[in-house]
Amino acid sequence: MNKTQLRGRVVVITGASSGFGRGTALRFAREGASVVLAARRGQVLDELEEHCKRSGARALACPTDVSQQSQVIDLVRAAIGEFGRIDVWVNNAGSAAVGRFDQVPLEDHIRVIQTDLCGTLYGSYCAMRQFRDQRAGTLINVASVIGKVPAPYFASYAAAKHGIIGLSGSLRLELKQDGFDSIHVCTVIPTSFDTPFFEHAAQYTGHQAEPIPPTYIPQDVVETIFRLAMKPGDEVTVGAAAKVATLAHQFFPGMVETVMARKTRKAEFDNAPPAENSPGTLYGPKPDGKGVSGGRRHEAFEKAGLEK
Repeated sequence: MNKTQLRGRVVVITGASSGFGRGTALRFAREGASVVLAARRGQVLDELEEHCKRSGARALACPTDVSQQSQVIDLVRAAIGEFGRIDVWVNNAGSAAVGRFDQVPLEDHIRVIQTDLCGTLYGSYCAMRQFRDQRAGTLINVASVIGKVPAPYFASYAAAKHGIIGLSGSLRLELKQDGFDSIHVCTVIPTSFDTPFFEHAAQYTGHQAEPIPPTYIPQDVVETIFRLAMKPGDEVTVGAAAKVATLAHQFFPGMVETVMARKTRKAEFDNAPPAENSPGTLYGPKPDGKGVSGGRRHEAFEKAGLEK
């Protein structure tokens, strides 16, 4: 599939109200794809829908909490009802609870699993059923380098992202066994990127949740998702630090995990500004943090010509 072939293709994107999801929606809309926008913030989605339409694309806003199976099913029905098919499904919605495992409320850990892992499971299930009926389609699941190399203070997030990587691998093998070479399952494995993700995260460290450095501009992930829709691949690691860490972890796991632990401790405790503990947006969205960027790398972001 080339850029011209993307015109009119139907792309469902979860977590579309900010960060990677918003950037991905705008990128596909610029190429003329029809985008189905899913997130909890209805007003933000409506604004994004209009923005996509101004690019000449067809767009549909579908307020969705991916942790709720019934809402994901409603999302599929809305996409099929409006466009008749789904060509690409991007499972991007995610959240985190940062803090020592036993100091984070158990219900927050469960909520992270429900959103990140169960939300991806629901989306993958619906997408695969649709793709098998169509005999074509591309599923793109956004995981994390923490799904390959564990980090302290991100326990439930690490568990969910490990699960997403395993789920994606299993689906690929099933498709191979069944001889489906026109259905693809791709896994995107980013490191830390400058998005509102950390602004939205729950935190129980007494400090602001912060990305583990180095931090990259989110367009790198947006472009990776865009390329995978045209030329699917199995697993793609994004960010030089993630590539080095995942490769080194295969040969020197103890050393890499020690370095990851030290960097995470420094990022979340030693260098992070103090803040009151908070569940973030786990149980409901907030109006702030609706851009592609989290505002930490203004110069790099502006140089790339990206929307904030």
